[in-house]
Amino acid sequence: MPDAFTTRVLNLATGSAERVADITGDCESFLREAAAGRDGLLNVFVPHATAGIAVIETGAGSDDDLLAALHTLLPADDRWQHRHGSPGHGRDHVLPAFVPPHATLPVIGGRLELGTWQSVCLVDTNKDNPDRQVRLSFLG
Repeated sequence: MPDAFTTRVLNLATGSAERVADITGDCESFLREAAAGRDGLLNVFVPHATAGIAVIETGAGSDDDLLAALHTLLPADDRWQHRHGSPGHGRDHVLPAFVPPHATLPVIGGRLELGTWQSVCLVDTNKDNPDRQVRLSFLG
């Protein structure tokens, strides 16, 4: 089964502001090629200590609500032991405990099986690292 596992790395510029970046279209584009109509699993992984993957609604304010909730849970102040980088950067290293660096999603007939309002998003609160990678892997 030479096509049972396929992987690709996305390079994303997230900029110097906190961001929830919708990567659903990138996932769907990858699956059109990699899944080729098959059933399987899509794994989305961000190999960074200060970013995560969320499956949430976007475009109706939920992405901003997520960032606001993270500010409440993880304030960007000087309470953190991890102190290099911009003020409050230590909280960025705690983020993956709340927004994990991965998601595994079902693929049916080559298509990502998300709910009506669900999107796959990169959550990046680290203003010090404007360039991110996301690894997409399809297991058919």
